[in-house]
Amino acid sequence: MLTTLAVESYRSLRRVVVPLGRVNVVTGANGSGKSSLYRALRLLADASRNGAVAALAREGGLQSTLWAGPDVLGKAVRRGEYPVQGTVGTGPVSLRMGFASEDYGYAVDFGMPTMGGPFGQDPEIKREALWAGPFFRPASLLVDRRNSAVRIRDEDGGWIDGGYQLQSFDSMLSEYADPHRAPELMAVRERIRSWRFYDHLRTDADAPARRSRIGTRTPVLDAEGADLAAALETINQIGARDALNQAIDQAFPGSSVAIGNRSGRFEIVFRQHGLLRPLAAAELSDGTLRYLLWVAALLTPRPPELLVLNEPETSLHPDLLPALANLVNTAAKETQVILVTHSRPFLAALQAGADETGQDLRTIELVKDFGQTAIAGQGLLDEPPWKWPTR
Repeated sequence: MLTTLAVESYRSLRRVVVPLGRVNVVTGANGSGKSSLYRALRLLADASRNGAVAALAREGGLQSTLWAGPDVLGKAVRRGEYPVQGTVGTGPVSLRMGFASEDYGYAVDFGMPTMGGPFGQDPEIKREALWAGPFFRPASLLVDRRNSAVRIRDEDGGWIDGGYQLQSFDSMLSEYADPHRAPELMAVRERIRSWRFYDHLRTDADAPARRSRIGTRTPVLDAEGADLAAALETINQIGARDALNQAIDQAFPGSSVAIGNRSGRFEIVFRQHGLLRPLAAAELSDGTLRYLLWVAALLTPRPPELLVLNEPETSLHPDLLPALANLVNTAAKETQVILVTHSRPFLAALQAGADETGQDLRTIELVKDFGQTAIAGQGLLDEPPWKWPTR
């Protein structure tokens, strides 16, 4: 389980060190930095598949994603005696992200390219570090990458050359593999690759989930929810069938969901109390379909190390929020959850469910302070211990 998430100089996240528990609810007003924190976590996941540089390019490049405010905000500026003014930077341009758990920690540092040419805007990875334990110390380093060179800690505590030169845009998480000398790196890579993100489950009229399709065993719902019927049937066959039925009944009392099978093509059959015939997925409201998508995602028979949800309450009637909160708390028995929401009623439902079950739920409220995202109520002494590896 992740215990700390750290981000520096990414959009409004000038410097944020987030303590994490089993269920983590990121909340705050619009523009407070919730989406930036979510994107930063996705960038970390992209690094394990060598997609971080491309992801930064989709956001407009490194320069567009960097903190846009001054390096220093003096006390006089904070008191309103002087306007906010630009300052001369004293260090290299740097975007840094990392995380820590009880057994391993990882950090990556992106910087500006040193050479021009057609790819002169691509950011370069200046430093990557993997260490043992929840806190970075030079003595705890296991695998260390500076620019293109990788070195590995040997059994005697010394360093050996990794024997491979990385390209400036390649992450050692994705491109370096040595199961004998660096098994910890491969373990962390697979752990990150198991992280699962949901932020674009489609419910529009043309949503793939509304159409029948060939059914195959589907323990993991895809990012758009196209294989919803197959995912629900997989839960029925090898997963938590009782939990699925309870989730439907709690949200829609007296209703049930079955999966029709016409020559191998699966389709939703939704029976609702008071109706004379079942409804197909094409007939369901956006809210009903979205709830079914969350049932399939959260009751997965193959839970990930980390499940990240972005505003799952969207399109749902307030009456459905307690049922959704119960689904989240059920999923948290098998996986760590980070959830982004601006809905106070949903947060209250999550807290009520956590209190009832004894679940470890942490609320991370983000606020803006002179354009910088901060965690409400967190002072410097309240932050988890965190230190960045230097270049």
